[in-house]
Amino acid sequence: MNRLFPEFEHRAQPVIPWRQFLIRLAHSGIIALALIAVSLFLGMIGYHVLEGLSWVDAFLNASMLLGGMGPVNIPVTFGGKLFAGLYALYCGLAVIVAAGVLLAPVAHRVLHRLHMESRDQ
Repeated sequence: MNRLFPEFEHRAQPVIPWRQFLIRLAHSGIIALALIAVSLFLGMIGYHVLEGLSWVDAFLNASMLLGGMGPVNIPVTFGGKLFAGLYALYCGLAVIVAAGVLLAPVAHRVLHRLHMESRDQ
C-alpha cells in the first residue's frame, strides 16, 4: 500500500521539480482512471445480471449513472431497483474520490509553495 499512493514532501523539503510533479500527477490520474473503470465494470455487471440488459445497454446505464445523468432504462425488478439506487449513491462518492485523487498533487504543490519553510530559519 505504501507504493500505491505517492509520498508527499514535508514542508521543510524543497518543492519537487516539474518532471517529478508531472509523474506524480500521471500516477494519480492512473489511480483515478482505474477507480472509474472498476466502477463502470461493476455497474455493467449489475445491470447485465440483475436487469438482463445487453452489455451495450448495461454500459450505457452504468456510464450515465457514473456521469451523473441518471439511468436510461428504468429498472423493473426489485433487485435491479435496489442495485440502481445503491449504485447511484456509490457513483456519487466514486466521482468525488476520483476528483480528490486527481487534484491532490496540484493542491499539495500549491499549499507546499505557500507554507514551505524558508531556508533562513
